Amino acid sequence: MMPITPRRWLSSLAKREQKRLTGAAVCGVLAGVQTVVLVVGLAWLIEQLVVHDRSPAEFVPLFLALAAAVGLRAVFQSAQEVLSAEASLRIRLFARAELLSKIAELGPVWLTQQQSGALATQVVEHVDTLDGYFARFYPQLRIVVALPLAIVCVVGWLDYLVAIFLFLSAPLIPLFMALVGMGAERLNQDQFKAVSRLSAHFIDRVRGMTTLQLFGHTQSAQRMVWYATDEYRRLSMRTLRLAFLSSAVLEFFASVAIAVVAMYVGFGLLGYIDYGPSPSLTLFSGLAVLLLAPEFFQPLRTLSQHYHDRAAALGAAESLVVIYNEPSLVPEYLAKPQGPGAVCELASASIGYSGRELALQAVNVSIFEGDVVAVTGESGSGKSSFLAVLAGFMAPLSGTYRRKASKVAWLDQNPCIIQGSLADNLRLASPAADAEAMVQALQQAGLGQLLAALPAGLESTIGERGVGLSGGQAQRLALARIYLSSASLILLDEPTASLDASTEQVVIQALLSWAREGRTLVVATHHPAIVAVANRHFMCEMGTLTEVAP
Repeated sequence: MMPITPRRWLSSLAKREQKRLTGAAVCGVLAGVQTVVLVVGLAWLIEQLVVHDRSPAEFVPLFLALAAAVGLRAVFQSAQEVLSAEASLRIRLFARAELLSKIAELGPVWLTQQQSGALATQVVEHVDTLDGYFARFYPQLRIVVALPLAIVCVVGWLDYLVAIFLFLSAPLIPLFMALVGMGAERLNQDQFKAVSRLSAHFIDRVRGMTTLQLFGHTQSAQRMVWYATDEYRRLSMRTLRLAFLSSAVLEFFASVAIAVVAMYVGFGLLGYIDYGPSPSLTLFSGLAVLLLAPEFFQPLRTLSQHYHDRAAALGAAESLVVIYNEPSLVPEYLAKPQGPGAVCELASASIGYSGRELALQAVNVSIFEGDVVAVTGESGSGKSSFLAVLAGFMAPLSGTYRRKASKVAWLDQNPCIIQGSLADNLRLASPAADAEAMVQALQQAGLGQLLAALPAGLESTIGERGVGLSGGQAQRLALARIYLSSASLILLDEPTASLDASTEQVVIQALLSWAREGRTLVVATHHPAIVAVANRHFMCEMGTLTEVAP
């Protein structure tokens, strides 16, 4: 599949709301047409009142028509804002959902290699940066083609020399805007990279605040954050300077062009120019083309004001498509095992990460219902990678993996604890669980006394990563989640590492309890007590997975 480019991705998003975006552009053009009607009507009215000395009372219908044009212009402008804002909101909601789906598709193994602060910035801030592009720049890009063309036609009907001049001067403005915009796009890309690094840097320092305080490095960490924020400030100011430069370029050329039109009209009315249509200039035609000249450049002015939105959107898209172009590690489909009674099978499988040395190769394993499998080996021997393949977090680089179990429970030595109540954390495993089932699961995991001591019970709040709980209590809470789940395959990665003796016994008793329920367990461990309760034992050594005879 061809890699997604930022422009192609933005174009695909725009196609999803093409009707609303086109409607916004049409409303913008119609609002501009009402302005043309208003300008031409006022020029004609002034000529009738000044040159022909007619009474204002004669033009009551014209006044009403001009008032209607003002009202219609307001209606069309409002409709343009509503349609473009709605389209932008829908696009951003879709883009964020699609991005989160892609992150989920990439799987937990990919997530462990990323910085959470940078990902959060991309999902929230970078997606929101697309708002200006779709709500303002994209519709204006269509308006800037149609509306000036309509104005040139009207000006050509009044005085073709002015129309030719406007037509020739118009391309200079987009040309210089594009030249300036190329630099702005590069600066925006640098700015988005800087803010991602800053977010990741700041979150890392906040999470490691306790360690920094213990080792007396808070001042140096503070200085590093200050340097990072100052670098971001410097990049932001460079981007703003370039954005203002693009506006200045447009204003300069527009002002020169309008001044030339004004000089032509003035000298033509005074009789100093007798070339082409100049001798036939009247107050009506001269005033009309003079008032229409700024309106000819107004769509270009508006586009210039929003041109930095395009550069910002391309910079954001540049960082987001990197995620979309990441190859997925998670297998799309898992066939059922061929062997009778097998829960999962690996056949001639090579396990590892692309571009690195294989962790395990030529793996041929069948795990059956009710098995308690202990996987041992030195650190880095491939135990965790083996469990990740069994969980479906990553696919083997070669060979096949088949799994019967549709629901899998995962537990490692650092369980995922979210900011919220005990009940919130338990519902991660079973969203429909009632209070009685949650209390029973906590008691089975050895947290009955803790629950009884908490005034708010299940609604007691705990912090992210288990703040407020000891390491053993966090591990027991993760065990309670597995009790609540209906997963038939349970994978545990070093579940007793760094635990006290009592919590370790709770984990071992949980293993025996799940085995009696008929669940299948695969445990990566160094602990002899867990190996002792297992009915099968695999050893990871020298890139191979070998079953040890009992």
